Amino acid sequence: MEEKKKIIVVPWDFTHVAEYALAHAVKISRMTANDICLLHIVDKGIKLSEEKSTRIRLQKIARENGEKYGVAIMLSVVRGSIFSSISEFANDKEASLIVMGTHGIKGMQKLTGSWALKVIIKSKAPCIIVQEQPTDREQYNNIVFPIDFRAENREKIKMAIFMGKYFNSKIHLLVTETTDSILSKKTKANLNYGIKYFIQNNIEHDVHLIPKGSSAQQILDFAVNMEADLILIVTTKNITFADYVIGASEQYIIANSSKIPVCCINPMTSFASAGQFMGGGWGA
Repeated sequence: MEEKKKIIVVPWDFTHVAEYALAHAVKISRMTANDICLLHIVDKGIKLSEEKSTRIRLQKIARENGEKYGVAIMLSVVRGSIFSSISEFANDKEASLIVMGTHGIKGMQKLTGSWALKVIIKSKAPCIIVQEQPTDREQYNNIVFPIDFRAENREKIKMAIFMGKYFNSKIHLLVTETTDSILSKKTKANLNYGIKYFIQNNIEHDVHLIPKGSSAQQILDFAVNMEADLILIVTTKNITFADYVIGASEQYIIANSSKIPVCCINPMTSFASAGQFMGGGWGA
């Protein structure tokens, strides 16, 4: 029986940031041989004639970009809400990745929260959020991997191994110093856990210590200074309405003004099986 091929989902809203997301997806697809699917969400009450018109428009875009990049691009038009339908589609299709463009946090979004984060937290697949075209470099050479005391940090390791194997990436483990002995012990355990699997999978890595301070800003400053190609984070477990209003730290990293792509992993037990990390397989 032929194995179902994995897909990379690119939410499409007919904007320039969606085009940037597609360019990143193409870059990843060329290395992983995953298919690409453009996903457009329409309102549940849309007229059939309008939905058909949108589908025809999307077909033209898929065809033109397929010719432009030399890859096959599928498409899907789904009725629903972007805050639930994108993740539901990706979960149902067992997508390997969502690559999504965002306009950053602007104006009222600072009060209501980043819509990108609302999509991300419901997805079983990792999400890469981009704000501009990928660099000319074929690889994602340098990846910033912040480490703290949370157990969920371990769930980023599979993605780091994937990037290291497919893109020959170097992982920069970023550790914030703390005077709290309990938090320090937990952080060190997570660090050693990551190093163990990187060594087993021959992933190049470095460890960097940064002083205690504003964690999100320090991560961004470090990433800018080293010209990082990607920041790898784990989302806050059980994000509340207050996080959307006040702003979870992920929002500020995702919408960073330097426009560095950010890969978000959700704290989900099914994704955190240690056995998966050993081989670093992707799309299996």
